[in-house]
Amino acid sequence: MSRSKSESLLSLTESFFHAYLQHTRGASAHTVRAYRDALKLFYLFLANQKRKSVGDLALEDIQSDAVLGFLDHVESRRGNSAVTRNCRLAAVRSFVQHLLRQDVTRAGQYGRILAIRNKKAHRRAATYLEPEEARAVIAAIDQRSGNGERDHALLLFLYNTGARVSEALAVRACDLRLDRPRQVRLLGKGRKERICPLWSETASALRRIMRAGRAEELLFRNARGAQLTRDGVAYLLGKYVRLAAQHATALQKRRVTPHVMRHSCAVALLQAGVDVSVIRDYLGHASVATTSRYITTNLQMKREVLEAFWKRSGLDPAAPRKWRPSPKLLAFLESL
Repeated sequence: MSRSKSESLLSLTESFFHAYLQHTRGASAHTVRAYRDALKLFYLFLANQKRKSVGDLALEDIQSDAVLGFLDHVESRRGNSAVTRNCRLAAVRSFVQHLLRQDVTRAGQYGRILAIRNKKAHRRAATYLEPEEARAVIAAIDQRSGNGERDHALLLFLYNTGARVSEALAVRACDLRLDRPRQVRLLGKGRKERICPLWSETASALRRIMRAGRAEELLFRNARGAQLTRDGVAYLLGKYVRLAAQHATALQKRRVTPHVMRHSCAVALLQAGVDVSVIRDYLGHASVATTSRYITTNLQMKREVLEAFWKRSGLDPAAPRKWRPSPKLLAFLESL
């Protein structure tokens, strides 16, 4: 195999991540890592199938049957779900679309890969906290402790804005307006900006952790002054959930991640009667279909809809009287 063939795959892989994903598409660091992991797994699988090193792989090796074999490997050998399988396919498909834009001579080869369809998968209902549960978690924070004020501001911010954890960790003091109208500018997927309003309680908590004259400084920092990590936020949230569970038994054995706070914000907005299209913009969803997922997860809203339908139908909502056998009926039965 000529050196140029393997180098062309390498150069196109590099341009996919640097030129396309990061600069053209403006993908988040989380998306870049997910796509990196998917392509790494695919290349390792492909190298094993072709009995060559990853460095010797070429564009000719990326065929539809190889992708189908990889997807089967993801499910059967790695034990991943259909949802994960579809995520891996999405990453490969995005890369192949990049190949097609750069290398039209192999359009047929790439087109067969792009024709591979997602596998039908059961999507689990979104996990969320009821408002009283979210408040219990936030109230479990001792603000007098070393990082108590920061942790209180962070969890309050996540619940208030429904921000993705990556969006929250990227917020700087200059992105905030803490006087009326209180708001924050968030940078979401695809580098799309949106404005979220802040409660006065959230604004006060944020004001307490800001340092004067540090407008460009990241808001949520660790003890060394560096940006908090996703794992760090997950650890802090888990700690306060366990503390709150000592009094709020509903939180016991619950797995609450930072993204659950985002779900909790969405459901609370729905319960408050906010229109789905407004919530879509509030959360930075690309499609209202994504936001509509939360409607299907909230049992209380389903009950309220059913009760409203019951009243609207004109049927008697009063509970029927409990049936009791009459003395005559009992006498009849005893005579048999």
